[in-house]
Amino acid sequence: MSPASSAEGSPEPAAGTVAEASPGGGGGGRAHFQDQLQQLERHALGGLDLIVEQLDRVLEALQHRDIELAQMVIADDDRVDGRYLEVHQGILSLLALQAPVAGDLRLVAALLHTIKHIERMGDQCVNIAKLIPLSGYDAPVDPDVVEAILKMGAFARSEVVQCKASFAGRDIGLAEDLVRQDREINRLNRDIFRAAIEIGDDLDRREWAMHMTLVARAIERIGDNAVDIGEQVAFVVTGLFREFSDSSRQQPS
Repeated sequence: MSPASSAEGSPEPAAGTVAEASPGGGGGGRAHFQDQLQQLERHALGGLDLIVEQLDRVLEALQHRDIELAQMVIADDDRVDGRYLEVHQGILSLLALQAPVAGDLRLVAALLHTIKHIERMGDQCVNIAKLIPLSGYDAPVDPDVVEAILKMGAFARSEVVQCKASFAGRDIGLAEDLVRQDREINRLNRDIFRAAIEIGDDLDRREWAMHMTLVARAIERIGDNAVDIGEQVAFVVTGLFREFSDSSRQQPS
């Protein structure tokens, strides 16, 4: 069979996979490379939508002490892990076909970092879900601590949505603004830790409070990963990597 006839009726590549490109690296090959790279970027950023879903559900499970919903969050982590593997393998396959240059190389590097941060966000949602059964359905709950955790969750959710928008739009200003919300998450995390220390001598109450400090820490890490994705936006646009947190410390709180 001739090369021309063998190409007829060939299936389209699935999302997150890479079809064969011209190995010669000519104009057609470069155009194909660009198209596949854009598809991989969309697939990677779609992982942030999965994180928003997971975060919404785990915060609802925490608020209502819904152990069944928490178990659904744990089971659904396979989707996040699958997205990580699809994007990671897709990028490696793409690199095997044609070497990226200039801005394409920065984008490839940024996507590898970004999909890893997304996978870590998913793991933190699972960590929160695993703590919900441990805290107990009839645990002595402190409403102020729960309210602070839900506020943290709202900020973290906003950061996840914003880091996706900043990456898709190559918007450095929007990416840098993530630090503002992250400072609020850090402040609430410290407040929850202090409240847990001062919660009293009742053992059940103290055990619940310790679990909540772990929940707060997990939410704080989700925010940190969102900021890390924002830093990748600046890298893609400028070619220079810098930590936003370094500059934020120089600003008045």
